[in-house]
Amino acid sequence: MRNKVIAFFIFFLLSVTVHAQQWAFELWHEGKIVLVSGDTLKGLVKYDLQQDLIQYNSQRGNIEAYTARKVLLFEIFDKTVGQYRQFFALPYNASGGYRAPVFFELLAEGKMTLLVRENLEYRSYSSPYYYGSYSRLVLVYKFYLLEENGNITEFTGKKSDLMQLMGKRAGAVEDYMRENKLKIEDRDDFVKIVSYYNSFFKT
Repeated sequence: MRNKVIAFFIFFLLSVTVHAQQWAFELWHEGKIVLVSGDTLKGLVKYDLQQDLIQYNSQRGNIEAYTARKVLLFEIFDKTVGQYRQFFALPYNASGGYRAPVFFELLAEGKMTLLVRENLEYRSYSSPYYYGSYSRLVLVYKFYLLEENGNITEFTGKKSDLMQLMGKRAGAVEDYMRENKLKIEDRDDFVKIVSYYNSFFKT
């Protein structure tokens, strides 16, 4: 009984930590914005991919907001992961056959270009420490592939579909995935997989 109480207490602390964490899109980041007008803005940037909106703070106290229609790209240094991240406003057919600029983060570029959008969703989990399940807010990634003709398609999530797109290089990529224990469900792993495939086409 004592062990169950301790385990539940640890589980509770972990849950509180998860809910207390800040997501990257909630923070201001050092970065720059390149507008459709040709102007470049440097300062603090906050992004919201769900609304396709970014905010800019010139550090003079004035905060301005820009939709994807007015932006070519923006770049931030994300301290939560310790790296630069680059986003582009690209025309995408979200629904109803109407193409409109949408923000995508660029993950890998080359013969195959990998893009991603992130979203917060509640997911249900079962717990061995009490009856029933609990919900937790998690960051979900949706991957997209930019074709050479400019079309953007959402990735199905199936490894077989990815291998089909890779054609003659599929066997080598599969070996690389197996040797390095990489999975397409993992964001960082997916980047490594696509980057490895693109390495065959570098001149």
